[in-house]
Amino acid sequence: MSELPLRAEKLDAEDELASLRDRFVLDDAVYLDGNSLGALPAHVPDRLADVVRREWGELRIRSWEESGWWTAPERIGDRIAPLVGSAPGRIVVGDSTSVNVFKALVAAVRMAGDGRDELLVDATTFPTDGYIAASAARLTGRTLRAVTPDEVPDALTGRTAAVLLNHVDYRTGRLHDLPGLTAAIHASGALAVWDLCHSAGALPVGLDEHGVDLAVGCTYKYLNGGPGSPAYLYVREELQDRFDSPLPGWNSHAEPFGMSSAYAPAPGAVRGRVGTPDILSLLALEAALDVWDGVSVAAVRAKSLALTDFFLRCVAAYTEPGRVECVTPERHAERGSQIALRCPDAGEVMKRLIARGVVGDFRHPDILRFGFTPLYVGFRDVERAARVLGEELV
Repeated sequence: MSELPLRAEKLDAEDELASLRDRFVLDDAVYLDGNSLGALPAHVPDRLADVVRREWGELRIRSWEESGWWTAPERIGDRIAPLVGSAPGRIVVGDSTSVNVFKALVAAVRMAGDGRDELLVDATTFPTDGYIAASAARLTGRTLRAVTPDEVPDALTGRTAAVLLNHVDYRTGRLHDLPGLTAAIHASGALAVWDLCHSAGALPVGLDEHGVDLAVGCTYKYLNGGPGSPAYLYVREELQDRFDSPLPGWNSHAEPFGMSSAYAPAPGAVRGRVGTPDILSLLALEAALDVWDGVSVAAVRAKSLALTDFFLRCVAAYTEPGRVECVTPERHAERGSQIALRCPDAGEVMKRLIARGVVGDFRHPDILRFGFTPLYVGFRDVERAARVLGEELV
């Protein structure tokens, strides 16, 4: 076991992304919960202070035009686009993930047509996605069927309108086959809707490359946008003129200041807007995205896999055999950027880890979950986390 700290030091010294850690506000804790809430980028407080004091305090209403407030949802969408493999003009930022899931699913059903009366939803999904899917099915007169991602190809029929899937399972960290499943969904004539909350900013997604129809995601995890930062909605370019939002607000009108009583949708991704944007959160997110300047998603993915590999090696060395069970797939092609360990007393163990400066989280009933954000997590962090875990499991 003694070689692991030395190995961690060597890996940190060789890490091409190590200097990015200085772009964040961090302390002595090992922060492995960036898959729930990303760390604060160091320059965001000053940017937000300027927004409040000058843009709001001095310019006031003029900032909608002079400070670019009105165009922020599309501008920031274009900043996110390269991180998920999208060209500009296909992502709009605003509302919550749940609201965007609703928009995407209902719009997908409408585009699929009347002859398709069934929705498929990931049976392992984050609960809210399931709730929204059930509501969308009721509102559109469709039936809802829950299946695991592995079951999707065999579950697809000529009745399937759309399929809602998670790119990475929030509990286990399993990475699902977005290219293969999207191709299978399209072969059946249905539309693919992907939730990217646990993958965007941690690994390549390839929305355009793989022909994804619609996608949603949050920005407060690996994108470090801050608590409650707005989510985003992606609409494939070929579908934008058919995208019929179930929430047609004035912001998505072709002439929003015409105040017409008749709705006429704007062209492009703007159709995904609803009401007045949450400017403070939007601009905090925009500033946070600066940490990605000059950063390759491919390099982030390579480090993510190296971090999780090293963590598993350290856990194996520092814990008694059988004390914890890794439920995250070993194969890189099936692994996101987190490690989930099954442990009978996981809730109490995580409390003790946090008390000792190793911050992960607990998922009911028995999962210790550790998220690895390559922009600021290093290999010495990983070794320390595993060593403290071993000490607390004695």
